[in-house]
Amino acid sequence: MKSFGKLLTLCALGFSLSTLAQNSPTISKVWVSDLGNGQYKNPVLDADYSDPDACRVGNDFYMIASSFDAVPGLPILHSKDLVNWTIIGHALKRQPPFEHFSKTQHGNGVWAPAIRYHAGEFWIYYPDPDFGIYLTKAKNPTGPWSEPILVEEGKGLIDPCPLWDTDGQVYLVHGWAGSRAGIKSVLTIKKMNAEGSKVVDEGKIIFDGHETDPTVEGPKFYKRNGYYYIFAPAGGVSTGWQLVLRSKNVYGPYERKVVMNQGNSPVNGPHQGAWVDTPTGEDWFLHFQDKDVYGRVIHLQPMKWVKDWPVIGNDPDGDGIGEPVMTYRKPNVGKTYPIVTPAESDEFEGNTLGLQWQWQANPKGIWHSLTNKGSLRLYSQKVPDNAKNNWEVPNILLQKFPTEKFTATTKLIFTPNQKLENEKVGLIILGKSYAHIGLKSKGKEGIFLIYGESQKASEGKPEVETIVEAPIPANTPVYLRVKVLDKARCQFSYSLDGQTFKNMGEPFQAIVGHWIGAKIGLFCTRTTQINDSGYADVDWFRIEALP
Repeated sequence: MKSFGKLLTLCALGFSLSTLAQNSPTISKVWVSDLGNGQYKNPVLDADYSDPDACRVGNDFYMIASSFDAVPGLPILHSKDLVNWTIIGHALKRQPPFEHFSKTQHGNGVWAPAIRYHAGEFWIYYPDPDFGIYLTKAKNPTGPWSEPILVEEGKGLIDPCPLWDTDGQVYLVHGWAGSRAGIKSVLTIKKMNAEGSKVVDEGKIIFDGHETDPTVEGPKFYKRNGYYYIFAPAGGVSTGWQLVLRSKNVYGPYERKVVMNQGNSPVNGPHQGAWVDTPTGEDWFLHFQDKDVYGRVIHLQPMKWVKDWPVIGNDPDGDGIGEPVMTYRKPNVGKTYPIVTPAESDEFEGNTLGLQWQWQANPKGIWHSLTNKGSLRLYSQKVPDNAKNNWEVPNILLQKFPTEKFTATTKLIFTPNQKLENEKVGLIILGKSYAHIGLKSKGKEGIFLIYGESQKASEGKPEVETIVEAPIPANTPVYLRVKVLDKARCQFSYSLDGQTFKNMGEPFQAIVGHWIGAKIGLFCTRTTQINDSGYADVDWFRIEALP
């Protein structure tokens, strides 16, 4: 049987690239993988697109990633050559159960998903470790996506991937989260109904990794040359290896082989991802590397088949265990495509937010508007009564770090409600500890420039706030900036003229979030509920290289 990827080329396509409703193509000022000479450098995405899966449909590649509690969720990226990627949409506009995810749920929500193209539709199976395995479908990758349905309800069911077999049977492989299920390091295969919408049996454990492959998870299911293959990471997120299992029978027994590890490369824990092929017949593997505060970034590795086993990356000693490459020739896809990268900066000139933005919870329609004047208006929202700091505030608008070093600057005007005190707007670096620079209203006393910081925010530690400069005249544009320096040290600064910036003390040390890297973004909050809010008009948000 031909590879799963090759089967996709036979599908009748109901859309074309010209119909993709994506933002205008952009080129990052801080990280571009395409070297412009027929080669690329890893990572192809130096941002936190963790737990990637991908498929090819004709000449187009589509990739998705876990999104945990961030909304919109399940980002969908598109590429023509596996090197140049853009964000084209999200499969989850809101995350169910809707009331549950109206509050921050750090580390919960969408874990490792799978995407396949079958019977003229895109299918995404994703796990929520607290509720079960969901399915959402669409004929067009930009949507609309169907309302998610539970394929199987339960706790601890994670990392699902389907397989439509040649005899008409439909299977689902998944892993287990020890934190919810009380067991991990095993993989289970279950039957689904013909529609692929329901699990119909209790399943069978087909691999136990306790002795050789602890924390085996993230399985991806394929069939090739009569073999069933399960690609699965093992050994832990930052320290593990890429495992492949194969069998002539769907339920095994499965042979085991390590096909990629760190070797002599600088890439720790290279694993979990997707096998794809090109229209010209080449094989490639997309996977992540855990870079701590920067999140799980995406690498692209060449792949070849040797005696019906995949070898991923470079294999200098010929033992069948590859190691990651840092630079390599670009995939042969039949032609050369322009350099593009996911959106980072936003001028707020359209009627929708850039696709790089996500909230900390299911959003409400009163959190923001786009004014048709080329700015984003953020309305102050009352922080939850039980929130000890911004870690627990839903209406924080965030995006991923685009690379290790960069500058982010925003220009805004703050118009607080004069009847309120303690309305705030700011630029924030958010992880389990956070810091921000911003403006705070103190009613009739005026608007003050502030710096806030919370060490161990995820443990409920309070924010320490310092007034930096006061008062700021009303209707005055203020420029807020943070430079993300080496080792994620973040130097905040501000300006009243857009030219001369004043630093805010010593750099803040950014740290990880819950299963994710640190993020950067904007917030507008208040502590009192009355019948109207103040607001901030954000003219633009720009990511640039360090000077």
